Amino acid sequence: MIEIGEFFMIKELYQKGWTISAIAEETGFDRKTVRKYINQSELPQYKTRKQKKVDKKRKLEDYEDYILSRLKEGTTNCVVLLEEIQAMGYKGQMTILRDFVRVYRQKPNKQGSVRYETPPGLQAQMDWGELGEHFVDGKLQKLYVFVIVLGFSRMKYMEITTTMNLEQLMKCHMNAFAYFNGVPKQILYDNMKT
Repeated sequence: MIEIGEFFMIKELYQKGWTISAIAEETGFDRKTVRKYINQSELPQYKTRKQKKVDKKRKLEDYEDYILSRLKEGTTNCVVLLEEIQAMGYKGQMTILRDFVRVYRQKPNKQGSVRYETPPGLQAQMDWGELGEHFVDGKLQKLYVFVIVLGFSRMKYMEITTTMNLEQLMKCHMNAFAYFNGVPKQILYDNMKT
């Protein structure tokens, strides 16, 4: 917000022949702001926050009943509501409408997901993960992790390897079965080449 003294100083410097760029540099205002105040004949009047809120409320006042009825019908999309009330003569902006609707908009109920349960011993899921490159025996190598999870207990077995070939896959399965002390009836895989 510009002070009265700054407003008159800009005018005076301009009358003395200073350029807009020089005035902007001297005062710290943007060149567009300096140009705007040079072209104004009187000091700008600023509205207080209270006045702005009252003005916004007045713009939407005639349309509040209509908006509330649309909200009760389930229409909470402000773009749709704005188009409808603009057709009725509304001259305000989207922000005013959003501020009004926000109070009345219902928060969505959080939906819980039902976990797919399997009986003990029926199913396991297996997948590979990449761990990136690390130094192994002094050489930089790509590392992978074999992960298998039992469906019922969610018990996991993980093994870090340097390859994902078929031989390594079989070894990891055997180690996992020994760890679980048993073999599940089914194993689910996620699009593996092996």
